[in-house]
Amino acid sequence: MNYNLPSHLFDLPIYRKAMDIIMLSRSISTYLNHDLSYLNSDGTEDSNIYFSGDIVQQSSSLAPEIINAERERHSDKKHKHLESLDRLTYKLYSNCKRLESSKSNGRDYLPILRRELKKFRKLQRSWMMTL
Repeated sequence: MNYNLPSHLFDLPIYRKAMDIIMLSRSISTYLNHDLSYLNSDGTEDSNIYFSGDIVQQSSSLAPEIINAERERHSDKKHKHLESLDRLTYKLYSNCKRLESSKSNGRDYLPILRRELKKFRKLQRSWMMTL
C-alpha cells in the first residue's frame, strides 16, 4: 500500500509513538494468545482472546489515521480522522484494561502499553493543535 507519505511524517513524535504502540501491542498479543488459546475445563474458549486481537487491530489503525489527517486539506475531513483517532485510542485503552483481568502472565505487560497510550494522548493533543 503506497500512501505517498509526507516527508516530515517520520519526524513527528506522534507517528513514532504510534509505531511503538503497534510493535508493543503485537508483542503483548502474541504473548497473551499463547496463554489464552487453551480451552477451559468445560470446553469453552477464553473470551479475552478476542480482546488481544482487538488491541492489535486498533493499534495498527493509529498510524494510517495520522497519515490521513496529515494529508487531508479540508478541515472537516481532517476532523473526522482526528475523531476516529480519538475513538481508536479510547477503545485501545479500554481493551487493555479488560485484558488486565485475564488469566495470563502477559497481563503484566498491559500497564506498559497503557502508559504508552497516555503518552500518545498527550502527543495527540499537542499535535491536533498544529493541524
